Amino acid sequence: MTPALGRSFALDLAKVTERAAVAAAHWQGRADKEAVDQAAVDGMREHLNTIPFDGVVVIGEGEKDHAPMLHNGERVGNGQGPRMDIAVDPVDGTSLTARGGPGALSVIAVAGRGTMFSPGGLVYMDKLAVGPEAAGVIDLEAPVSYNLEQVASAKGLDLDQLTVIVLDRPRNRDYIREIRRAGARIRMIGDGDVSAAIATARPETGIDLLMGIGGSPEAVIAAAAMRCMGGEIQTRLWAGTDQQRQYAIRHEQDLNQVMTTCDLVGGGEAYLAATGVTTGEFLRGVEFGHDQAITHSVTMRASTGTIRYIVTYHNLARSEGR
Repeated sequence: MTPALGRSFALDLAKVTERAAVAAAHWQGRADKEAVDQAAVDGMREHLNTIPFDGVVVIGEGEKDHAPMLHNGERVGNGQGPRMDIAVDPVDGTSLTARGGPGALSVIAVAGRGTMFSPGGLVYMDKLAVGPEAAGVIDLEAPVSYNLEQVASAKGLDLDQLTVIVLDRPRNRDYIREIRRAGARIRMIGDGDVSAAIATARPETGIDLLMGIGGSPEAVIAAAAMRCMGGEIQTRLWAGTDQQRQYAIRHEQDLNQVMTTCDLVGGGEAYLAATGVTTGEFLRGVEFGHDQAITHSVTMRASTGTIRYIVTYHNLARSEGR
């Protein structure tokens, strides 16, 4: 990858998530999850195919949501330039957006060809994520109390000052019970575990670690962010049904293997871009005015550790300004 492409590539990716976020935000609070997702997919794909690279979607909509575009294995980009793996979540929080809830994002991660893990039909993972201060001290195979103590020590906090973010799902009730037993605080969320993982690496969020079982595509995207931000994520594929366990056997997926950040998104260059759809702790959502939309985005690059925040004013009356 040439330096010139590296400098411009992150901005191109931000344009992709901006288009998706603006399209999805038109459906905020209208109780139509499928419309939110389809609008975002259409908006994202429109600009993605203008970018000078040869991309293959490794994490897409096909396996999990059966969306008609941006499916796993789809080729994107204009076919010229570096060969890359792509992980997309046109809206991390489609249900949030449909309900009018906070914290939905449009997000894309890109890395060198063959460096992104593909979970296929195993759509859930057990996860543990922390920011830079606690990177290197966690162990997914250790008890919950051990990891809480390790993170508290690394950050100079007492256990009762620690805040753990957890998806509010029945499958996480054991985690919730053990966190409470240890005396740590819990932030429960309904959706959006990409932004939840990223929040652990941002001091102003007050989130110290993420625990629990959530989406495996989201874990791969979060790993790209951790590569850029210096945090750490550890994961293990999770099969909650006999059908999923049989799938793992057929596809030779090891349900006991702990995967690290670099197992999910390997060495070399990696990028992440995200745009807020609805306002949350991480990014503000899309704001509409007369013939105008305002978006709030972030771009990250692993090789330089650069993180840029971008506020863009889109003139909706001019197609080139969207």
